[in-house]
Formats: sequence, structure tokens, C-alpha cells
Amino acid sequence: MPRFSIIVPSHGVAGRLSQALDSVLAQSFGDFELIPVCEGGAPGPGGAGNAGVSGSPAADVVARHAGRDSRVAPVHSPASAGLAGARNTGMRAATGTYLLFLDGDDVLVPGALAELDARLARTGEVDVLHFEHERVPWWEGEPANPAAPLLKGAPDGAFAPDRAPGLTGVLLPAWSAAYRRAFVAERRLAFPDGHFTDVGWGGLAVLGAERMAVLRSVVVRHLVRRQGSRLNQPGEHHAELLDQAGLVLDRAAGAGLPPERSGPLFEQLFALILKTAAHPRRLPAGRRAFFRRASALYRRHRPAGFHPPGGSLGVQHRLLAAGAYTAFHALRGGNQAASAAAGRLPRPQGLRTRLLYQAQLRRPLDPHLAVYCAYWGRGYACNPAAIHAKARELAPHIRSVFLVEAGQEHTLPPGVEHAVIGGRRYWEVLARATYLVNNANFAEGVVKRPGSVHLQTQHGTPLKTMGVDQSTYPVVAAATGSFARLLGRVDRWDYNLSANRHSTQMWERAFPGSYEQLEYGYPRNDVYYTATAADVARVRAELGVPEGSTAVLYAPTHRDYRTGFETGGLDLEAFCAAAGEDVVVLLRAHYFYDRGGRAGGGGRVIDVTAHRSSEEVCLAADALVTDYSSIMFDYANLDRPIVVYADDWDVYRETRGVYFDLMAAPPGPVARTPEELARVFRDGSYADAASAARRTAFRERFCEFDDGRAAERVVRRVFLGEPPEAIAPVLPLAERVPAPAATTLVRS
Repeated sequence: MPRFSIIVPSHGVAGRLSQALDSVLAQSFGDFELIPVCEGGAPGPGGAGNAGVSGSPAADVVARHAGRDSRVAPVHSPASAGLAGARNTGMRAATGTYLLFLDGDDVLVPGALAELDARLARTGEVDVLHFEHERVPWWEGEPANPAAPLLKGAPDGAFAPDRAPGLTGVLLPAWSAAYRRAFVAERRLAFPDGHFTDVGWGGLAVLGAERMAVLRSVVVRHLVRRQGSRLNQPGEHHAELLDQAGLVLDRAAGAGLPPERSGPLFEQLFALILKTAAHPRRLPAGRRAFFRRASALYRRHRPAGFHPPGGSLGVQHRLLAAGAYTAFHALRGGNQAASAAAGRLPRPQGLRTRLLYQAQLRRPLDPHLAVYCAYWGRGYACNPAAIHAKARELAPHIRSVFLVEAGQEHTLPPGVEHAVIGGRRYWEVLARATYLVNNANFAEGVVKRPGSVHLQTQHGTPLKTMGVDQSTYPVVAAATGSFARLLGRVDRWDYNLSANRHSTQMWERAFPGSYEQLEYGYPRNDVYYTATAADVARVRAELGVPEGSTAVLYAPTHRDYRTGFETGGLDLEAFCAAAGEDVVVLLRAHYFYDRGGRAGGGGRVIDVTAHRSSEEVCLAADALVTDYSSIMFDYANLDRPIVVYADDWDVYRETRGVYFDLMAAPPGPVARTPEELARVFRDGSYADAASAARRTAFRERFCEFDDGRAAERVVRRVFLGEPPEAIAPVLPLAERVPAPAATTLVRS
């Protein structure tokens, strides 16, 4: 029997779950079992690499850890069972002497289990051992230790609960204590269903305990979410706080709790209730009904001789006891609408523009207007363009306006309505549109209007660090600017697109927010499954690729530590000569460098940087050479050879930061010098069986949701409002047929 069973619910925390599990497995004290609770069924065989579409990102993380350490024993609980159901499932599977709970985005501090074990050895067997925890701000500010004041007055050794009446359990989270498993079973304790389950659990556990102890050291480090606790979000779920309080108070009354214990319990529960009743944002509707229920609960359970606290809190107690909602509302319900409105003022430049935009904001939203933008207005491209085209087909009642910079109007296909960024019409459509679609972000001054729908499509699978994860890399952080402003833009998002579960987890970390993740694939990649042989031949002819040649696309990424475009010391003409007489290079620089031509080129090097569509360039290419560009994830959909040219991987990794080691799991051969790169093409190893095996594993991980129908899924869900269960499922990878390569056509 292990000393500790550590139960970790994982729903909604896949982005940081690895840190939580690693913090347990790294403990110096090893006598424990780790029980992650995943939603739904078991993950696919082999973890993330072979997981089916029906799995979950958290299940994949858990599977990888279980494969490395036999102490990891995952169990499964349906998402509908909530946090309480997940913890109860974990408890039923536990075999340890003591139960510990850890949220999936929290960590155990180093040495925590050893310290708990030593404390229990000193106190002897106890039913509940409370300990301190540290609340760490997600970004700025000092950590706090809210449990310390509650534990300060407790006796030093083991004690009966009546010796520490202020330690009621209702103010501490479940993960701030260890519970003797036999005690939990004897008392038939379980987490109550619904929200605020920690309040019910903590109160019931202390009411049932006979021996308790405290550890005045931090055991858990709790990372505060950027958007705050889900429990503090507005909604009807706050009424469930009254259910949990009523459950505890009923149990206390049935146990005949003496006044010296019932008084502190009553006061602490109603401190929580009054905080909610007085908070207008938590209860946007139903405040009067909440107050009336709380008032009835107060009168029914007020202990004999109870004296309310002093000050304004005491006034609230008296008003609640009297059921005086009108007076309570007048005392605590100050209207903050004016200050909130001031904080939302747009910031377009120029007096006329500001007045125009503000005037348009006073007009109602146009339910049939959608606005699109790609790459800060560089043209008609990427996911927004693919969604725009599909919306014109499936939702023709919606008028679509594409935003472009002045001088980029020529990139738009015939018949596409547009507005030039910064112009009068630009601000008009931004103010009135119900749907706003972008693969970057709209201008700082754009207001998120109630009822509008912002769709963030992203523009690549992240290898390099993104968003707030860039903060620890000085070169990148300096270029990013204010992270607070970045997160203000994230707060406008309603939906965020993901092409694979790796992206889902990284977006959650990099752009913390309350948006909904749409694991639908990238619409721009649909063409890799819908294009025909004729389409491939047409594009190659447009680009000037000689018939019968092997077209190698060279697409390096941007370097934050360089100025201007460089090919990394790679002489492309020399590469062509060394790689084979039929090889030509399609050079496509990062979109940061798509203005104007570059010196060189000609001969067997064709500069395709200015071509309107990255997707068409990929269709034309028989193979891809890239360094760390996200184009590799998109190109992998075509199941054609990929070679990684990593001449400066160590510098890039240390300067830019990456989410995984590309050198350990590349999509094909890795070359570090021009000679190595030429050799893999000359000897054919770029397309041999070993290369194909690497590419297969890469595709299973990163081409998860791209099946040719991503744009359709997005339009049906976002524009047509179809429920998630009505959206077409993703076609399994083995059943997809990529667009044919031109070399195959020539050889056949």
C-alpha cells in the first residue's frame, strides 16, 4: 500500500498538465501512486503519436507519463461528471494510506511529499492534515499564502477539531490537505456534485474528523488562471454555493455541533455567500432570488447567541437576516457602467475617425456582415481567405468584406468586396460587423461589441514559442511589445482554431483566455486534399517549373536575431548543381520579406515569395526543405518528402524558444551543412523508407484534424450556428487522399 494516492483531474488543463504530473514524479519521496483522471474513454494506443481523433489532449499527456513511470495509474471519468465526479472516481481507484488532490494546472513544490510524510510520522495517524499553499499570479505580482492565517492558531501536534474551531475546512481548497483514506471510507465521504464542491467537501471532512493536524509549510503551488477561477465567472452556477453551504450546515445541525464550533462555521460560510451576493458581475441576473434563498438559509441555521462581525460586513449580515434586499442592493450595488464604458473607448487615430467610429458603434450590429483580415492586411490569404470562400458558398446571405492595406487590392480575386485599412469604410464595417475573422489580430482600438463573434484562425502550428511564452526570451519579448495589450486582444476572441492537439495545448498556454477551441483543422489546408492533378500542373506552369523537373521548395523562417532575409549560408544554385540535374528550387521567403525582390535567383532558382498563395506553391513542390518554419506542418498533409536544414538550431532554440525538440522528432532527414543537404537529394535518402517512416509519425501527430473539410466545419459552426454534435467528424488520416505530386504524373 503506497503512502500517498495523488489524484489529478485533468479536464480543461492540458496545456499545463505535464508540469503538474512532472512535479509529482520528481518528488524525492517515492512511495506514492499518481492517479490522473481523464475525461471520456481511454487514449489511443501509443499515446499522442497514435491517438485517434476521439481522444483528448490531456489523455495523450497522461499516456506518455504512464508509459514512462509505473506509478502513474490513469482512470477515466465523463466530462459531464465534473470536478466532483473526477475526484470521486480517483478516490475509488486509490489504494494509498492518505489521499491528496492536485489540480491539473498546479504543482507540488520540491520535497513536499517528504515533508508531509515526516509531519505525519510526528503527529501519528490523523484524519485530516491541512497544509499551506501558495497562490502564484499568472503574470505579475507577489505570491500569496492564504492558508497561513487560518493555520496559525492551530495546536502544534495532533488535536481534536474543537481545539481549533476556526479551522472549519470551508475556506480551504481540497488540494490544501491530506485525508486518511480509511477515514474517508468509514464516513462515506464524497465530493458533492456541482460547483463549489470544495466548500461542501472541506466542511463535511472536518465535521467528520476526530484527529487533525496542520503543516505550516507550502506543499502546493497554485497557478492563478489569467481569466480567474471559473467559479468567479458570471452565471447561474453561483446559486450552487447555497446548496453546498446548506449541505454543510444541515450536517452540522444533525451532529449537534456546539456553538463554539457552529459560530465560526456559520460566519465563514456566510462570508462566502455575502461576497457573491454583493458582487454584481457574478450575478448578472437572479440576484434577488439568490438573496432570498441566502436569507432563508441564514435564518434557519443562525446559531444561538451568534453575534455578527463589525463594520460593513456586519451591516450586510443584518440586512440578510432581515431579508432587506432593496437596502442591501443600495448599500453594495454601485453602478460601474460608466467607468467600464470609459475603459472600452476605441483608439482610432484622428478626431474625425474617432467620431466616425464611435457613431457607428451606436448603431446596431449587422447580423449579415462579416469582416476578414489576413497577415495584418497583406492580402487575400491563409485561413481567412479559405473561410471567406466557403462562407460565400454555404452562407451566401452573409455579406463578406476583406480588409487589405492600400496597394494590396490586386491580391483579391474578382468579385471580393474589400475595404482599405485605415479608411472610412474600414472603421464602418469593423463597428457594424457581427463576424470578425483574422489570422493575426485586429487593430488595438477595435471594440469587442456584445453579440459580435471574433474568430482567431491562427496561421500555423507552433514550433517556436508564442504569446506570453515569449516573455522569457529577451530578443523576442522586445519585439512583441506589451503583453498586457496582447492579452487585451486575446480577450476579444470567441473561437480559436486548432489543427492538432499539440496546438490546442500550446494556444492554451500562450494565449490564456476564455475562448472556445475549435479542433477543426486549418481551412487553408483543405486544398491539399481537394486539388487535382490538373491543378498541380497549372500551378507549376504558372510558376515556370520546367516539365519533368523535381521542384524543391525552400522556405526558411524568420530569425528574430537577424535583420533582412538570409538563406543561412546556403548557395541555392550550388545546391541545385550538387543535388541533381533535374532539381530546381522554388524560393519562398517568410512573409515578413515579401516586399520587393532579392538579389540573385534566376537559372534553376525560381523566387516565388510574391506568389499569392503558399498553398499553391506547396502543391507545385515535389519536396520541401525548411528549417523551423510552420510550413512543414502544412506541407506534411501532402505526404511528400520533407528535409530539415538546421544549420543554427541551437542558436534558434535558445534565442526564440521552442515547444518541442524538432531534432528528436523531425518529419524527415536533418541536414546541418550545405553538403549534407545536397547529399540527401543526390543519393535519394530524402525520399527513402526511413524518411517516409519519420514523415508518417510526424503526420499522425500534426495533421490530426486537416482532412479537406475544415472550412466547412468552421462555417457551419460559427456562421450557421450548427451545434458541435452536428458538425462532420474528422476523417481518419488513413482514409485521406492527398493531392497527387507532379513527379508521380511524369513517371507514370
